[in-house]
Amino acid sequence: MPPLAEPPLRVNRAPVLTLWAAVVAERLGHPSDTALTLGAAVAGTAARAKARRLGLAEDHPEEDRQSKRGDAGGEVRAVRLLGREIAVARSDDGMLLAAHGERPQSPASVGNYLARAFGDRLGEVRAAMEKLASSLPPEELNRVGFRLYERFRPEVPEGVEGWGAKAVLDIARIRKATE
Repeated sequence: MPPLAEPPLRVNRAPVLTLWAAVVAERLGHPSDTALTLGAAVAGTAARAKARRLGLAEDHPEEDRQSKRGDAGGEVRAVRLLGREIAVARSDDGMLLAAHGERPQSPASVGNYLARAFGDRLGEVRAAMEKLASSLPPEELNRVGFRLYERFRPEVPEGVEGWGAKAVLDIARIRKATE
């Protein structure tokens, strides 16, 4: 009897972008904890922009400026990832992490979020993304990475109907994204 095929993986776009951005950040040389927080920040930035575009949130330019602040004292520190400037700050143990305001994000909470979103398929999805990421030089990957994500992200309805909707993530599309 042939092995049973895996059921389709239904997930919303935010964890897919979070994981992809984290994989890209690792390919750029960031440690895994840093990469997880950078991935979450990229996805959060994209979600806020989409919410504003759909009229689900108001523009807050002052909040956007403050999000670029890093370490206490107002020093601006940022990492460029997938076309976005991500504010970073040092944790108490000296690790550089994406910052929310002046506080570093928690890599453990991002890891837990991804584990919940992908379940037992997280390793499979990560492996496909890592293979895709390794197919390009790091700088090129950072430059075209968001367009690659657009090739494999789940297809959700346009507009408000697609906000937060889950759809099938076709892992084969990740493997074929460079074609």
